[in-house]
Amino acid sequence: MPVAFPSLKSATIAAAIALAAPATVAQAFDAVRLYGAAAGTDGGTVGLGYIAGTQYQGSNERRNMVLPLLDYQWTSGWFAGTSNGLGYDFAKRDDLQYGLRLTADLGRKQSRSEVLRGMGDVDIKPQVGAFLNYFPSREFFLTSSLRYGSGNDGRGLVIDLGAGHATQLATQWRLTLGAAVSLANADYMQAYFGVTPAQAAGSSHAVYSAGAGLREAKVNGSLTYFVSQRLSFTTALSIGTLLGDAKNSPLTRQASTPTAVFAMAYAF
Repeated sequence: MPVAFPSLKSATIAAAIALAAPATVAQAFDAVRLYGAAAGTDGGTVGLGYIAGTQYQGSNERRNMVLPLLDYQWTSGWFAGTSNGLGYDFAKRDDLQYGLRLTADLGRKQSRSEVLRGMGDVDIKPQVGAFLNYFPSREFFLTSSLRYGSGNDGRGLVIDLGAGHATQLATQWRLTLGAAVSLANADYMQAYFGVTPAQAAGSSHAVYSAGAGLREAKVNGSLTYFVSQRLSFTTALSIGTLLGDAKNSPLTRQASTPTAVFAMAYAF
């Protein structure tokens, strides 16, 4: 029998941004979070988020952004939005979610930083993927996702694995803590952290080959205040640390970076 969970939609939409925030937008769509409505109902969330992040993965230069939030899910299992992409949840349950989806790798512009000058742009690419989430209780959650299609050659693969715990501190306050790791194949790592001979000739960096493996580990926390059952405000902090070849890349200026998120969400 599926466990009937209370609605966490406003809190977890903001938490989703916090998990994606270490690279500002480059790591968007890291996990699927379907909290727009309870199983068997339609519903969505709309809002606004302020992200204090970095110019690119491994940058020590700050980048501040204001992003709209809009996510919706249907009783049929379909969902669409800025946090989750376009996809289908086959389970249609509150304690288990699995399915397929389409997202986008948002790429990277060399104009973002002097460090990237001569590296060329990493183009925006569509991604296909799958996800599996499990909620063993009302407080704990496990997330996983696979996305394929990033990088200029369209062969980049990223796998994200996460876990978290949500606590109701008081009637109107909710605290969520989590941790996650990201793994990537050689095509993704080379696109974002490697330096080809042609790029080395046009930049100040030496040739660098980035191989497959762990890309990043991160911890995050968010505190949400519910003004009402529909309106909420969230403050979140995420700290991501690059690992392996990503950490050792000549493009990486700071391996560990904090990111702050402030979000307002309204459930409908």
